[in-house]
Amino acid sequence: MKQWYVVHTRPHQEQRAEVNMVRQGYRVWLPVMERSRRRAKRIETGHAPLFPGYLFVELDVTLEPWRAINGTFGVKRLLADGPRPQPLPEEFVTALREATGTDGLSTPAVPDLQPGDAVTIAAGPFVECAAVVLRLAPRERVEVLLDVLGGRVPTRLPKRAVVSAA
Repeated sequence: MKQWYVVHTRPHQEQRAEVNMVRQGYRVWLPVMERSRRRAKRIETGHAPLFPGYLFVELDVTLEPWRAINGTFGVKRLLADGPRPQPLPEEFVTALREATGTDGLSTPAVPDLQPGDAVTIAAGPFVECAAVVLRLAPRERVEVLLDVLGGRVPTRLPKRAVVSAA
């Protein structure tokens, strides 16, 4: 019976481990999220692992040679409890599958915000800036007071671009 297991990867080598495991015939799943970073005065948006340092593999440990995973480039080890790998609970896998699209990209839940809530900007040109919610705007947007350049500036952003600071 096939179940999902957790593979601990070497630092920043999730994609390398995924490629090498697929080459060996394993079914691998690496959920990712969209991430914005400020680099050299520019905002770059890309994908980053949802669980840095980990990916998932579907196996039948009674029939498949799972020990070979520990020797795969990019992999530290298959997480185990004793001599055998420890499977993930089916409820966790189902919930995570529902939270990711067909492309493996995680779709974050729209935050439940109220006026006066402290938030942090998670995407866009103001990434990592602090703000306070002024009001909820139409079309899944939120109006916030951004703390920039020693003052507060009102602006409208998509709800998905802010996360609660609490």
